[in-house]
Amino acid sequence: MEELLICLAKNLVNQPEAVSVAVSTKEDGTTLYELRVAEGEMGRVIGRQGRIAKAIRSVMKAAAAKTGERIQVDIVG
Repeated sequence: MEELLICLAKNLVNQPEAVSVAVSTKEDGTTLYELRVAEGEMGRVIGRQGRIAKAIRSVMKAAAAKTGERIQVDIVG
């Protein structure tokens, strides 16, 4: 799952070396993925009216549904 998120993000930004993901588990068992990108790349990852961010979250939730996992994706600058 982490590799999928990194792959999606690296293809959107101009500085792919600045992309990183931190993974943690919340108290309710949900896996939290924190996507970090360079400060100037936030707009590319979020998109107009959050469309790209919503698409990233949808793809990740679909992949997690196959394994029965509950996830949350946060984008951090």
